[in-house]
Amino acid sequence: MSALKIINRYPGKYGVTEKKKEELDSLTNQVLYAQDEVEQLQAIVTSLTEKSSKLVTLVQVEETNKATALSNKELLDQIVDNVIDLLVNSKITFDEIISSDKKIKKVARGIDDVMNKLIYSAEVVNKLSNLIIRKKAQNPLISDELVAMVNTAGTDANNAVALTLTALNSVFASQATTIESEGTMSLELLQAIRLYEFITSEDLVSIMNEDRTIFIAKIQSYKRKKLIIVEEISINVEPEKDNIKELIYMAYGRASFRYTQTLKASKNALDQLSEAELKLSKATIKLNSLQSGLAAANAAALAS
Repeated sequence: MSALKIINRYPGKYGVTEKKKEELDSLTNQVLYAQDEVEQLQAIVTSLTEKSSKLVTLVQVEETNKATALSNKELLDQIVDNVIDLLVNSKITFDEIISSDKKIKKVARGIDDVMNKLIYSAEVVNKLSNLIIRKKAQNPLISDELVAMVNTAGTDANNAVALTLTALNSVFASQATTIESEGTMSLELLQAIRLYEFITSEDLVSIMNEDRTIFIAKIQSYKRKKLIIVEEISINVEPEKDNIKELIYMAYGRASFRYTQTLKASKNALDQLSEAELKLSKATIKLNSLQSGLAAANAAALAS
């Protein structure tokens, strides 16, 4: 009867042992799965950390490139403004020289007319003086004062002609200087126009002969004309005109676009890294918990 009871007790103990083994195996598998998940998440975090670090560096590079492109754009704007100021000043100076040349020519014609009259007057006075001197020789009663006065008048007339010639010579010298200045300013104005056209491809020939006021108004409108730069410009867009201004503006637009895109990528990478780190933290806590549970289960199994 005792032997029968012992035999019946073993199957129960065997069943308990198998159940604990299944529990231990289940915990072990859970730990293995948790370890695998932690390793995968750790690999993702490591990869995203490297990616984020590279993107942060790239953002700094693109930010520097954008700042350089902006500096180039602002410098170009300043150059264009200076060229336009040069155009305006050259036009004003050129027109003033033309006006001065016209005035000098008018003065020269006036002096020439006066000189012709003075020469005629001097000739008349000289003839009169010679006539009086001859009459004086024939008639001593003619006053010496009259002879002296006529001689003085003749001398004054000749001096006036000489002074007028000197004045006319000065006018001609001024006219020569004006003509030379006109040529210089004409060349300067033309070079300023060519420089502006080279930078912007804007055609200024149509306004070259405009009245000064109209010319200045139109050229100032060019000064206010700025290309619109879009931050999200496509880097594949080519400039419509092959000129320095549009190329530099396009370079700034592309630099802005690359910076914006790189910054977005960097933020996305940081967001992904934060999310992955959060998942890794949770997975690590879960793994530690499972490992503690497995250790406790093993200790309980050994104790039983």
